Amino acid sequence: MVITPTRIAIDAMGGDYAPSEIVEGAIQAQETHGVKVLLVGDPQQIKACINHKSNQPLPEIVPAEEIVEMHEEPLTAIRRKSKASINVAMKLVKQKEADAVVSAGHSGAVMASALLRLGRISGIDRPAIGAVLPTMVPKKPVLILDVGANVDCRPKFLEQFAVMGTIYSEYVLGTTEPKVGLLNIGEEPSKGNDLSVRTHQILQENNQIKFIGNAEGRDVLSGSFDVIVCDGFAGNVLLKFAEAVGDAVLQMMKEELTPGLSGKIGTAILRPNLKRMKQRIDHVEHGGGLLLGVGGICIISHGSAKAIAISNAIRSARDAVENKVIERINSNYVPENHKSIVSNQ
Repeated sequence: MVITPTRIAIDAMGGDYAPSEIVEGAIQAQETHGVKVLLVGDPQQIKACINHKSNQPLPEIVPAEEIVEMHEEPLTAIRRKSKASINVAMKLVKQKEADAVVSAGHSGAVMASALLRLGRISGIDRPAIGAVLPTMVPKKPVLILDVGANVDCRPKFLEQFAVMGTIYSEYVLGTTEPKVGLLNIGEEPSKGNDLSVRTHQILQENNQIKFIGNAEGRDVLSGSFDVIVCDGFAGNVLLKFAEAVGDAVLQMMKEELTPGLSGKIGTAILRPNLKRMKQRIDHVEHGGGLLLGVGGICIISHGSAKAIAISNAIRSARDAVENKVIERINSNYVPENHKSIVSNQ
């Protein structure tokens, strides 16, 4: 039986280093992750970036005449520029010509395009961006959501994030009975603002998740939690801080590995350990965040993403497709099964 590779539509024109780094990362992914890449954008610019030396087939190029610029208002641009690369990529998923979308372009435009063209999963009020961070426990990442899609949230939004995060953690990250936490300023249920107190009660009553309580800032990377939910404002600050810490640690490592013979010998001895450490703390290893809650797989990568990050984002998209994340959320997310989701929360 012939196995059809996962088809990933890449917004080749989105990102600070588009299209060159996007194209390079897409080609890397096609060669290493067993996917079929569809590069969406200006054919001439894309072709100019292809320096193909492999025996593998070249990526397919899907023409798109327009680009959503970073300075544009997302929703207005998405509606006005129907032939923008991100819109064409989303349309490929909508029409079942691609299985997922990856973009390093304007995150607001990516979310707007996904909502308008793919729609929301039934029962989900707001989509959330999930980011995977390393923890102090090897091979035990933590999923944080939302990290930027919703600055203001209601308790029921956070509850929906918790359910979707649990499904993603279990089926894609391989976590058995994911432990869910609520980002807060203290462990006690009464701590925090009104949103935190009300959400804590709702999460406790939800029988679809394993809620174990509040997660303080020091708990995020401890490995005690598998999924942590919060509003997009706090989540984005947390994500950017975590990425900065990782970059700072890597820079400190370079500076402390002194030059000279002793430094070279020490570095040579420690190289395997240093490589594994870099893989654990470097945000580039995950490539981007999955937009959970829309009717298709969509990975939003960093605007500054280079080839390796794009390749890793494509790998994440493939994993989400192969583990049937959308289907599992559709089949497992049944608000009627419990009384905790109240329409006026």
